[in-house]
This record gives sequence, C-alpha cells and structure tokens, in this order.
Amino acid sequence: MSAERSADIPDSKALEADKARALSLTPVSRETQNGLEELVELLFLWQRTTNLVASSTLPLVWTRHVSDSLQLLPLAPDARVFADLGSGAGFPGLVIACALKGRPGAHVHLVESTGKKAAFLREAIGITGVPATVHHERVENFAANFAGKLDAVTARALAPLPQLLKLSAPLLKSGVVGLFPKGQDVEAELTAAAKSWNVQYDLTPSKTDPAARIVVVRKLERAA
Repeated sequence: MSAERSADIPDSKALEADKARALSLTPVSRETQNGLEELVELLFLWQRTTNLVASSTLPLVWTRHVSDSLQLLPLAPDARVFADLGSGAGFPGLVIACALKGRPGAHVHLVESTGKKAAFLREAIGITGVPATVHHERVENFAANFAGKLDAVTARALAPLPQLLKLSAPLLKSGVVGLFPKGQDVEAELTAAAKSWNVQYDLTPSKTDPAARIVVVRKLERAA
C-alpha cells in the first residue's frame, strides 16, 4: 500500500477510542459488534481504491457512521424490514442489518445505483452474513416497483427533504415509518417540504451531532 493511501488509515488507538465512544452512545451485543468490526475493516480495505466515504471522516468512522446509523433503530423498535435508499457504503442500511441479524423476519433492502458501491455492499453481506439484499438500481425505480412488505424507510445524505419525500413517498404507505437524519438546515428543509407535502413527523435530536436532527415521518400526503 502506498504511503499516500496509508495516510488515510487512522491511528489504531484513536480508532479504538472512537469505537468505545460510539458504543457507549449506542450499545450493541457482542455479536453485533463483531459484525460491525468486520464491516469497518472491509470499508478501510475498499477505501484504499474506491471512495466510499469522505476520507476526512475515517478517524471518526464509528461515531460519524456506525453510531449515527445505530441510533435510528430505537426510533422504530418494532421494525424488522427496512428499505435503505442510496445505501452507499452501507450507512445506515448495513449497520441496521448487523443489529437485526438473527431476529425472525428481519431484512434490509439496500438500494444503490453506483456499481462499485453496490459491489461493496454485496461483499459486505457475504462477509457479515447479515439479512440484506442489494438492489442495484435507481431509487425512483425501486420505489415505483417494490411490492414487498416494509416497516421502515431510511436514507442518509441522499437528498434535501422535499426531494427525499418525493422519492420515498411510494414506499411510505400506512404503517411505514421514515427515518431521515438531517443536519443543521433541517428546519429550512421542513419548511420547503411543507409547500408540497402534508407531513406528520417527530423531530429527534441526534446522539452523535448536537446540530443534527432525525426526521421521523409518521404519515405523508401530497398537499392540496
């Protein structure tokens, strides 16, 4: 590995400290932790040649990506079947699948249109053995054609909320909850979304970023 690429790999002590902080924010079982460690190890391996996440976030991969994903689960505690739109490197979809592994009926549909990222997701599923399927297609195509059961829809850093609601609307049928992490501009995005949508939602503080919020969509209808 070149010196340039080596520089992308965080110091092991710093990484362990970040992992300890993340798991204190969002505790998991030992089995789930093992799966998450496999996922992070694979991420670093692929990151040497494929830009899966911003390199600047690697030193804090456990808090910025893993814990940030895990915090969605308690917001839909009974959900077992998820659709993760624009899965990228598997945050939050693969992380959720790791946490749900072994639970009856659990499955995560990972929707990713970029070929290299879809390939990474498939390899990660093979290594971790999590209950997930990769859908290598555009989000709008998946949403328009998916006919299976869903309990929750997730999307992280995919699009501004108005566009995100448009993309996910076909999936957010009665009883399906939307879990959408958003940054400090969430209020402006909600205001913009209200021009086209009637949204019943909760706004939950993020455990990993004081400026961030999670929009929990309970019901979505087109505005008159």
